[in-house]
Amino acid sequence: MYLSKFRFPDVEREYDFILGFKRTCYDTVYPFQILSKHKLTQLDFEPVTILYGGNGSGKTTALNVIAEKLGLERDTLFNRSNFFGDYTKLCTYETEGKIPSHSRIITSDDVFDFMLNLRSLNEGINQKRDTLFEDYLEAKYAHFQFQSLADLDNLKKVNQARSKTQSKFIRQNLMDNVREHSNGESAFLYFSEKIQEQGLYLLDEPENSLSPERQQELLRFLEDSTRFFGCQFIIATHSPFLLAMKGAKIYDMDEEFVDVKPWYRLSNVRAYFDFFEKYRSAFEGDN
Repeated sequence: MYLSKFRFPDVEREYDFILGFKRTCYDTVYPFQILSKHKLTQLDFEPVTILYGGNGSGKTTALNVIAEKLGLERDTLFNRSNFFGDYTKLCTYETEGKIPSHSRIITSDDVFDFMLNLRSLNEGINQKRDTLFEDYLEAKYAHFQFQSLADLDNLKKVNQARSKTQSKFIRQNLMDNVREHSNGESAFLYFSEKIQEQGLYLLDEPENSLSPERQQELLRFLEDSTRFFGCQFIIATHSPFLLAMKGAKIYDMDEEFVDVKPWYRLSNVRAYFDFFEKYRSAFEGDN
């Protein structure tokens, strides 16, 4: 445990700020009035705390506010409005010891950017390879005469091309392609690289890009990171696999008053249960 409590401003404190703000050139005061509409003023954390809710419930907003207040590392920008700083100033928190410096927030945008960067890197390498093919042929059959030190680099290239096969020439002048992964493999690779021992990690919908099998693999990785490697997690998700994490404290942010519930009583999980119950005979008929 590193973070034990986090407090958000209540409705009265929000209105005090909004009423004291006279300018009318803004049409939104986000993140004001997002969490307070569900009477969420405090989160009490466990080693694993999950924020559950649909779109617009405020779970991502809560993570971004906590990350901003704690100054956690992040890789991509987020929807930081003009009033984000004003809002976070009104927030307070309690810790159990110092929060490790490598703690961070990881969002689905981080994972998508990581996957796109891998593709862009390989695309650049492939383009460079095509250029080197042309350089090799040009250097190998060039009518070259060394006249001054300015020609030294060209002389080296010509000698290299004439003394080596095309494949060896390419390998010596080009870095290897990054190993290609599926989206799910790349996403899981990102989590395994970023999550280190003894850190506080905020994860925003980590199930994106992950198949059910990969989600269960991530679940085991997060449980092991908590149990054996001293990590604390605050996770925004509606994945039934992650919601079933052992010992997780779950806040249902879809309720009119945010409440703590067991995972099997959440509406999203019940929807899955009811669906498979409806088709139970089809599954049993395959046995």
